[in-house]
Amino acid sequence: VRGYRAGYLPLHRREIEAGLRDGEITAVVSTNALELGIDIGSLQAAVLVGYPGTIASTWQQLGRAGRRSGSVGVFVASSSPLDQFIVRHPDYFLSSDPEEGLIDPDNLLLLAGHLQAGLFELPFEAEERLGRTDVSDLLRVFEEDGSATRSAGRWFWSRQAFPAEEIHLRRIAADNVVIIDTSQPRPSVIGEMDQFSAPVLLHEGAVYLHEGAQFHVDRLDWDEKKAYLHPVDVDYYTDALASVTVQVLDTFAGPDGEAIARSHGEVKITSLASMFKKIRFHTHENIGSGPIHLPEQTLHTTGYWITVDEELWTALGRETLEAGLQGVAHSLRHVASIRLMCDPRDLGAVAEVRSATTRLPTVTVYEVYPGGVGYSQRMYELHHDLLENAAALVRECPCLAGCPSCIGPLHLVEGAKSACLRLLSATSASALTV
Repeated sequence: VRGYRAGYLPLHRREIEAGLRDGEITAVVSTNALELGIDIGSLQAAVLVGYPGTIASTWQQLGRAGRRSGSVGVFVASSSPLDQFIVRHPDYFLSSDPEEGLIDPDNLLLLAGHLQAGLFELPFEAEERLGRTDVSDLLRVFEEDGSATRSAGRWFWSRQAFPAEEIHLRRIAADNVVIIDTSQPRPSVIGEMDQFSAPVLLHEGAVYLHEGAQFHVDRLDWDEKKAYLHPVDVDYYTDALASVTVQVLDTFAGPDGEAIARSHGEVKITSLASMFKKIRFHTHENIGSGPIHLPEQTLHTTGYWITVDEELWTALGRETLEAGLQGVAHSLRHVASIRLMCDPRDLGAVAEVRSATTRLPTVTVYEVYPGGVGYSQRMYELHHDLLENAAALVRECPCLAGCPSCIGPLHLVEGAKSACLRLLSATSASALTV
């Protein structure tokens, strides 16, 4: 039995694929890295541990098995809100077509990458557009950094590098943290991780899992984007805590004046990982903690946010309101990923009792990609459907006071679940009587 994920080096992945084909490996525990482009006809069963996030991904992963003969596919639901919604509404998956993919061609980072790749293929005329977009400013930026030159009214690629190699299918930001195993006389690279995840997963003192093995992170060189670690065998895992704040930079649409008003626009997300806990396996007891000394991360992206009108939030009281808002953020983020072709990890959510921008209780669901790819506008358009779906998720959960499957980690505030439902159901002031 072997592990498999995209962070493994190509030679390592090819070795595992060859083992599956010739029978030396009988089972593989994989991320969605095995979802596309791998054809191993002898696989007979696919077990999905948790909903992959989209109908398309689910069928792709189930389709890894049964290419030469009959097969079986099993879906094991976790306690996550997304999984529980699918289990309670199986028709959503069984009777629906795969989702439509969303992408924003005006995202500056995407546009720049494609322009570089196009320029490598053919020169650009001085007044030429890329699609409908005027790219003259970008071409001048390329000229300043030495990647393009202008001659006789045309733009030419001027570097030896092949720019398409730098365009990634699954991420926008190019900088990754390289993961280095120092246990051997000659340190070796065993993987990589995006820089937004690194502060909470590769901080000093973290326990990092690689192909089922535990590694202790000894040092994270943030300037060089390198994490140094060594193998360990411990009975705990680490969980980092990060504080996240939201600043609205530009409002594209909204608010619409309802009791739960919607807006979407450009936002700046600031995240600071401050400490981590050591959690013992099985018992989940906290057996230690430590500080995290890393700079705060800033993300310029797009987001969708909802605000609560004064009459509603004053009726709830601050403590109950805060717990209810956290439940709204948790449930809304998960049901949004169902309606969009994205993984829940493509979205982040923040609940604020008083937003520095709106001056009201606010829940923001933001895209974790620089510049955004179009999710926030779609959430704005699906506003009422999202509130209804989130309310159904919380209402249909059999728990009494709220749990990780509906409103998130256990809340100690009495009335948290009912406050969350009250907020999700409030499309007008009449919700005060619910």
